Amino acid sequence: MKRTLLKTGDGSYTLHIAEWDEQYHSKHGAIAEALHVFIKEGLHYWVAKNESTEIAIMEIGFGTGLNAFLTFLEAEKSNFIINYTGVEAYPLGLDEIQSLNYASLLNASEEIFLQLHNSTWEENHSISENLRLTKNQQLFSEINAENSFNLIYFDAFGIRVQPELWTEEIFQKMYNSLKPNGVLVTYAANGNARRAMQAVGFTVERLPGPPGKKEMMRATKKS
Repeated sequence: MKRTLLKTGDGSYTLHIAEWDEQYHSKHGAIAEALHVFIKEGLHYWVAKNESTEIAIMEIGFGTGLNAFLTFLEAEKSNFIINYTGVEAYPLGLDEIQSLNYASLLNASEEIFLQLHNSTWEENHSISENLRLTKNQQLFSEINAENSFNLIYFDAFGIRVQPELWTEEIFQKMYNSLKPNGVLVTYAANGNARRAMQAVGFTVERLPGPPGKKEMMRATKKS
């Protein structure tokens, strides 16, 4: 499936899939969306709510590595200790990764960004004292974790193009993967996705969305 570079509203790049008319990130701002949805309403929310700086995160859709990179930067800045697991069925190519401009816009290390991508799959890597990374190349339907994570970044392609990723079956796997009081955040606010989350036991909140989007969702697994 052909992917082309697209400049988004905040100057950061994403990848566009013409066949689906779908992007890896919001066209209104890739970095802005990731900071709002996953860092502010996910990572910062969980740390404040639980008064803990040690956290296990699973990302559904490792993709461009932007969410992992921003999480690394937050871990370094705030001295969080993070075990990060990224799940991706179809990894990007090196040429696509090198075309992304996240490190320069964030005034951050390009070497670390590339290290996130170059780290071998199915192995645990120490990116720094604050972040350990494991990448699993698998379909989301193959996830069978149990009570393993505090936070899930659910960043799958949209329900319009991949409705099979927004079903009760998938959200049951997400629910099972979380520890009690674990949280899932996603850019989506689709009613069918919300009902699927609720059907498996999540308590779901609608929150103000990132630039260009009215709402997003945060789901909590109660103890």
